[in-house]
Amino acid sequence: MITPVRIACRRGIFEKLPLLPCSQVVLCKQLRVVSSSQQRRQFTSSNGSASKGYDVCIIGGGIVGMATARELILRHPMLKFITLEKENILAPHQSGHNSGVIHAGIYYQPGSLKAKLCVEGLEMCYKYCDDNNIPYKKCGKLIVAVNQEQASRLDGLYERGLQNNVKGLKIIGPEEIREREPYCRGIKSLESPNTGIVDFGHVTRSYGENFKDMGGNIKTGHKVTGFHMAKESVAGSKEGLKYPVTVVTKKGNFNCRYVVTCGGLHADRLAELSGCSPVPKIVPFRGEYLLLKPEKNYLVRGNIYPVPDPRFPFLGVHFTPRIDGAVWLGPNAVLAFKREGYGYTDFSASDLFEALCYSGLRKLVFKHLAYGMGEIYRGLNIAAQVNILRKFVPELKFSDVNRGPTGVRAQALGEDGSLVDDFVFDTGKTEIGERILHVRNAPSPAATSSLAIAKMVADHVEKKFEL
Repeated sequence: MITPVRIACRRGIFEKLPLLPCSQVVLCKQLRVVSSSQQRRQFTSSNGSASKGYDVCIIGGGIVGMATARELILRHPMLKFITLEKENILAPHQSGHNSGVIHAGIYYQPGSLKAKLCVEGLEMCYKYCDDNNIPYKKCGKLIVAVNQEQASRLDGLYERGLQNNVKGLKIIGPEEIREREPYCRGIKSLESPNTGIVDFGHVTRSYGENFKDMGGNIKTGHKVTGFHMAKESVAGSKEGLKYPVTVVTKKGNFNCRYVVTCGGLHADRLAELSGCSPVPKIVPFRGEYLLLKPEKNYLVRGNIYPVPDPRFPFLGVHFTPRIDGAVWLGPNAVLAFKREGYGYTDFSASDLFEALCYSGLRKLVFKHLAYGMGEIYRGLNIAAQVNILRKFVPELKFSDVNRGPTGVRAQALGEDGSLVDDFVFDTGKTEIGERILHVRNAPSPAATSSLAIAKMVADHVEKKFEL
């Protein structure tokens, strides 16, 4: 069944951040620096099978999985919870490889779940960061029109944002654009002062710390390879089938009553393990960023975004300041040759073959062939990418940038080539399907909306499993 449905920080560290005229800079009471090795010591478990059963097993240590685990244990502190993550740290992929923008909810269809969850999620994200000493900045965003055609679409975006209850939206002209972004040029802009930036990897790890502090168990390095029904005790025992679901991993098995999967780049494969349809298929798209050289960071104060073009499937390149002081430019969007393919040399024959054999991808490619070739060209040719960016910041030069980080987006595709833009929950048709809930698609901006999404997923879990 498928249902679409935040330093007193060390002064030296802070002074490394750009002097952005943000509407709000939040200073934490303390700074917790957690290295990758510390993360592994904190979350990595020993090998072998679980010696006890769990009420709910959450699969996936990304931001949606950890937010869901946290929400469930908040609601049901007397139950036993475990989270399994296949990598050795939390937030290893999408949650730790993104632009870090806290979105306001402007773009989404009024009345849609995405719009509601984003607006609600933004407020929850800022409050969570305040409460948990996570640094963030409300540096705002300008959606900039550089020609009359874009300017006409900007008015529609403004109305859509108002309908979505996005706070503080304002249409501004060229002079006001230069006041806010001295090096940006445009004929008209939509200003969103409540848009911000944060390290969502930090946020995810904080969710994990909350979860563990409340008694939850996290085991990293445990890749799930199957599910099956099993008896927890011998026939005739009074305890009987208390933990009837066995979650199989490469390091041992775990017995539980119920399972919730938030698999991100592997959401479809986890669903198939319990007999679900392979559709919608996850197709990995790599986003490649340029990095503004530090001596040129003065060119950008806050987020500068283009006006979306409805003809194309992805948003387009933008300017994004980072919480660590860097400025990212991009990304493009190209097919990754591996589910976790962060570079052109990251290659999996099976992953690529699976993607290319999927009719949904072929239809998407044929529909947007010219656009896709342009994205590949701009990914290989930095100068071509810079030429697009210069439409917004004319002073930007090829010599001002270096190649930057990349991320991979788990894009759910329908068989007709459409980008699945709604939430998808699935169970499966087998006996085990009655005890598993798959979050097969949690569309962007899932990081911003993670706490709001977690509430919704927890509602579904309580209803389905009668917790």
